[in-house]
Amino acid sequence: MKRILALIPLVLVFIFTLALGSQNGQLVQFNYLIAQGEFSLSLLLGLFFGTGFLLGWLVFGLLFLRLKLQNRTLNRTVRRQSRQLELATASDKGSGKE
Repeated sequence: MKRILALIPLVLVFIFTLALGSQNGQLVQFNYLIAQGEFSLSLLLGLFFGTGFLLGWLVFGLLFLRLKLQNRTLNRTVRRQSRQLELATASDKGSGKE
């Protein structure tokens, strides 16, 4: 449900962009490293928007993955230290040291 609600604004922006792009047929000259060409302005805007969106997802996805792995490692450390503390507490009670 949460994902569906998150996708609704994205779909609305995409539809809005398509509506604006269909009305904008202006050709612009685009110089890139190897050559140059004439492209529709709406096509270039769509390509750059899509590329930026995908790069953003990639960067934040990698950051999220790194945080998940760090969280898993820290949880393992907490469990291991909790077990060690329980064993130390149990051995102190068993030996009469309180």
